[in-house]
Amino acid sequence: MNISPSKLNTFLFFKLPSAFWCGVRLKSISKNNCVVTVKHRWFNQNPFNSMYFAVQAMAAELSTGALVMMKIRESNQNISMLVANNKGNFSKKATGRITFTCNDGDLIEEAVERTILTGEGQTLWMKSVGMNQNGEQVSEMEFEWSVKSKG
Repeated sequence: MNISPSKLNTFLFFKLPSAFWCGVRLKSISKNNCVVTVKHRWFNQNPFNSMYFAVQAMAAELSTGALVMMKIRESNQNISMLVANNKGNFSKKATGRITFTCNDGDLIEEAVERTILTGEGQTLWMKSVGMNQNGEQVSEMEFEWSVKSKG
């Protein structure tokens, strides 16, 4: 099964329902790039009339994690994945539609290849940048992914 936006959004509904109900949606995924959007609305707001930071983190994590899932699937190997650490910077109130983009598909491809070759777990940091509809950066998040061959 290939990973597509519609299949991943269905996965969200069943496996990550809080992200789904907050409006997190995968828009596109390719070899090295993944784009996820979420719109500020009543359900995902904070008391300061902007998007709650955890909703931004869900969208940003999906933009990195979808690439990890895709590379693992392409490898046809039994490999586990887990977020080991994360960090985030918030530079502007997140209102309107926020688009998170990760361009680190090449990094995860290398880590998956290394774990297959060595049998040892690998870690890597992947970055996702959140931009508002005016093209202004609202947040930047990094996730340290751990991948390990299970067989």
